[in-house]
Amino acid sequence: MNKLLTEETLRKENLAYVGTSGVSDGNRVAGFIPAFYDAETRRAEISRFANGQPAPLHLIEGLPPEWVEQRDSSGRITAIKQTVLAGFIRGDFFYTRSQAAEADLH
Repeated sequence: MNKLLTEETLRKENLAYVGTSGVSDGNRVAGFIPAFYDAETRRAEISRFANGQPAPLHLIEGLPPEWVEQRDSSGRITAIKQTVLAGFIRGDFFYTRSQAAEADLH
């Protein structure tokens, strides 16, 4: 069963792909932009800070309100719906972390 996407989920994914181009530090030079993709709506969004500015890493705080499943008592986003996954946009395409890790960066 799929789980909601949280900051903890993103930390675990980063650890799983450390040292590969499946993390932002490993693929930024090749033009990959941290992003998220909703498999239900087929909509991709680049990662953003809460103020709307593009973020250099995966953050859930700037995602569309319709993707939000949970907030804390101060209104901060704590979970995103389970159909959303973290990955990257390069050119006109969305890459999962696994696809980015396997991409030829040269």
